[in-house]
Amino acid sequence: MKLRKGVIVAASALVLVATAACSGTGQPASPASSGGGGGAGSYGYKFSVITHGAPGDTFWDVVKKGAEKAGSDEGVTVNYQASGGDPAKQAQLIDAAVNEKADGIVVSMANPDALQASIKKAVSAGIPVITINSGQDKSKAFGALAHVGQDEIIAGKGAGEQMKAAGVTKSLCVIQEAGNIGLEQRCQGYAQGLGGEVQSLQVENSNPSGAEATIKSKLQSDPSINGVLTLGPVIGAVAIKAVGDSGSSAKLATFDLNADVTQAIADGKMLFAVDQQQYTQGYLPIVMLTLYKSNLNTVGGGQPVLTGPGYVTKDNAAKVKGLAGQGTR
Repeated sequence: MKLRKGVIVAASALVLVATAACSGTGQPASPASSGGGGGAGSYGYKFSVITHGAPGDTFWDVVKKGAEKAGSDEGVTVNYQASGGDPAKQAQLIDAAVNEKADGIVVSMANPDALQASIKKAVSAGIPVITINSGQDKSKAFGALAHVGQDEIIAGKGAGEQMKAAGVTKSLCVIQEAGNIGLEQRCQGYAQGLGGEVQSLQVENSNPSGAEATIKSKLQSDPSINGVLTLGPVIGAVAIKAVGDSGSSAKLATFDLNADVTQAIADGKMLFAVDQQQYTQGYLPIVMLTLYKSNLNTVGGGQPVLTGPGYVTKDNAAKVKGLAGQGTR
């Protein structure tokens, strides 16, 4: 895969993981035991990962897998919970983690304002918080140690530039979660990069067949639309059939990966996928929290730790396909 700036930063963080000393001084607790390689240490910390993911969304399954692998490697306990896109429930899960005296919290912020009070409550209680995936603009103001993810406007702009190069002049930007600020930013950046007309189309990630019908209907009603950008792999996969069944020749691309998307790219049915490497969004915060708790290390220097955008195209899809099938891409 072609390495982008965000990928390099994420890789640098992984190097830090492998080389940083983990012996604490002062406040940080010392590990009960430590060992080289394979994450043989056993710090015993308990971290809560609380996302806005929905059941069956393969994107968040990869985030969960990354967080749990980091927990195993670092010798810490990871409790992963998802709110199913309900910000009120997500806030309640954060409050519960505070009441349970979690050693650290990782939280995605699709709806930052709904989570502000709960996150600030955690910070006030002395619990370090790292935000991931979305809500980058509010992370520092809420008191989080760092944000791990990609800049959604930059990623959207990159997607728009690639679609423009492919000849797209009028496009749909398909939003699968209402009120998700990160998805809105992707469409905003996409319009900037494309320089043409972009129409937002609302669907539901939990209803793929309904999304397929909505995309198909829109393409049939407006033959001048010659591009479709979906913002997640579940809808990206059904959009392939929607474009084909509509009789449209619209070019298709998506954000994020699963096995269906990588196969479609390899087969030439989809131009590319914007890859934010969500496995690292689960993995890196657990390592960062462990470093902070054990050695007061911080990562990012006040700037977000970028995990993307990278791009999966026909040139590298075959290599990524196997990893996506394993659930790590």
